Amino acid sequence: MIHPASLIETDRPIALVGLMGVGKTTIGRRLAKRLDRDFADADEAVEEAAGRSVADIFADFGEAAFRDGERRVITRLLDEPTPLVLALGGGAFINDETRALIKDKAISVWLKADLDVLMERVLRKPGQRPLLNVDDPHAVMRKLNDERAPVYAQADITVDCDDASHDATAAKVHDALQSYLLKVEG
Repeated sequence: MIHPASLIETDRPIALVGLMGVGKTTIGRRLAKRLDRDFADADEAVEEAAGRSVADIFADFGEAAFRDGERRVITRLLDEPTPLVLALGGGAFINDETRALIKDKAISVWLKADLDVLMERVLRKPGQRPLLNVDDPHAVMRKLNDERAPVYAQADITVDCDDASHDATAAKVHDALQSYLLKVEG
């Protein structure tokens, strides 16, 4: 069932955070459609601004340079006059400055999934995740999950989305946003 956009009454952007493979982009597109909002993917916006892929930026300049450019792009996107749904790269919310910016200007939603589910998803597209271009991607994902989960937990809302369809997860996020807004802004 599609909920009317008028149920979510906030001009604040909605920022989806979580580990790679959780479905931030796909769920974000579906959520934006439900809310009749624009959608933006931070990684795609970084690639457009840089004129090169995320993998190339990592390879040529390193993660620190990527995170700096990512923060600038996210700042620009959050300042857009039309409220949007923004899918963040997996590491964006980990950066203190970027997280503070998101907490100030947006409603953050942690899309949380079991590590086995995430691994199955990310391994479908080998070579497309720069941080996993290593001998043991499982070890990297475990380490990322252990390091990032406490930071992701600082998001305004947490939605478990282990093996639900993207449509079902978008509906769960919508409902969680509605509850959050009633509690915080209602």
